[in-house]
Amino acid sequence: MRRDASKGGGILSFSGLLQLGLSTVIFLLAATAAKQWGLAPSLGKILLTLALYSLGNLIMLRLIREFGMSVSFSLSAVIQLVSVNVVALAFFGERVNALQAAGIVMAVGAVALITLGPYLQGR
Repeated sequence: MRRDASKGGGILSFSGLLQLGLSTVIFLLAATAAKQWGLAPSLGKILLTLALYSLGNLIMLRLIREFGMSVSFSLSAVIQLVSVNVVALAFFGERVNALQAAGIVMAVGAVALITLGPYLQGR
């Protein structure tokens, strides 16, 4: 069942999940390009980074229109938070201390509560 996006969003469909996944992949590529630019700045890298972020945001605009701002951005935020940290830790060898790791875990929990809260309360 979908709700009117102007009244708080709808339940994410399979198509919406695919769009969310695509935007996540694009944002991960953009973050990787940004990291590469940070290591060795060049005009090409910054243009690639800007193009990827722009494309990801265009997909997000479609999701916002279809499912509402709160659902779209909340899901995107938590998925990006986790996936960007995985890339940073696994591929770039970055490290977080215990306090930073706790903050990441709390951020994931916070977004989960924001996203699932209304549904758990029977909205």
